[in-house]
Amino acid sequence: MEIIIMFNEERRFEQPIRWGMVGGGRGSQIGYAHRSAAHRDGLFKLVAGAFDLDADRCREFGVNLGLDADRCYSNYKEFFAAESKRPDGIQAVSVATPNSTHYEICKAALDVGLHIVCEKPLTFTSEEAEELKAIAAEKNCVIGVMYGYSGFPMVHQAREMVERGDLGEIRVVNMQFAHGFHNEEYELNDPGLKWRVSPAASGPTYVLGDIGTHAYYLCEVMTGLEIDRLACMRQSFIASRQPLEDNAHVMMEFKGGAVGTLWASAVNAGSMHEQRIRIVGSKASIEWWDEHPNQLRYEVQGEAPRVLDRGMGYLYQDVEGVAANRIGGGHAEGFFESWANLYHRFALAFDAADRDDQETLNSIWFPGVDAGIEGVRLCEKCVESADQGAAWVAYND
Repeated sequence: MEIIIMFNEERRFEQPIRWGMVGGGRGSQIGYAHRSAAHRDGLFKLVAGAFDLDADRCREFGVNLGLDADRCYSNYKEFFAAESKRPDGIQAVSVATPNSTHYEICKAALDVGLHIVCEKPLTFTSEEAEELKAIAAEKNCVIGVMYGYSGFPMVHQAREMVERGDLGEIRVVNMQFAHGFHNEEYELNDPGLKWRVSPAASGPTYVLGDIGTHAYYLCEVMTGLEIDRLACMRQSFIASRQPLEDNAHVMMEFKGGAVGTLWASAVNAGSMHEQRIRIVGSKASIEWWDEHPNQLRYEVQGEAPRVLDRGMGYLYQDVEGVAANRIGGGHAEGFFESWANLYHRFALAFDAADRDDQETLNSIWFPGVDAGIEGVRLCEKCVESADQGAAWVAYND
């Protein structure tokens, strides 16, 4: 049995990237995930933040994280203005705030030359996302979008199997992210959920933008397929969430003839995540499930199904994403490892951009601004279709 450990923890910069956060304060699961991932390999150092709109809470929280009190700010405008004047000011910022603020915060960060890691959706509209892309190019800044599940090695094994033709011609892709945690009106007592089901803060969608884009991004990463047109129906089973959906079904036709479906739901009672993707080819199929992320099910027509495990020598070890194992095969890697893999790549991209090393920058895979744009466009087109009674709509019109 050959077990491979390939992760290179020796990659270091002369100094870690000076990094800050907007949002992600006390009690934020996502804030903790960002900090844990960024610190994992020593490529980032948290030196400042605007974690909370309440100045006292922000300062107390930041000091408890080990920051200087005078580098804990009550809002992002003050944060960016002050840090941009310091010789040791931040070089990059992570944005972990409600959706409605992403565009304005990211634009302000780019204006002072900061690299960005932003929660998704990147913006409310594709026009806003395209504007951020243009500003980032002008400023030589990099935007990363936190599609946190795309850092798992077996996701990249699946991608490589598709690229090498192991499945044959891709015919069908079934995607879903359908949990049951919001099957009742929990937002009455949960502020974190309340903003997610409010159009002013969440945008034009709830589950499509919140979790559906995760499942679709896995499809993008694994298959490279591009949507030609789609049809979407969405429901608000908890009536007070209208016009935002807590359940949605999307049918897709891809360029080249493949077809797909996406089920996004927060009312799949009894379910944990049920984020799965199944890719069906002319010769074989693969299936990945985020609750068992170290395995990839591989089914060749006429043969017994097999389960491929992370960290094993029979995988495509010449692919960096596949070989990003942080511990040997058989040990469970999970959510934080996937996020850390992404932050590792963000750091390498930020560093390459700062050195104007475009060749290296272009060679690094990471979920960037184009991934953010596609997530926003998916939401827009699903809303357009649903508002027309689940009519088919062209994706790029």
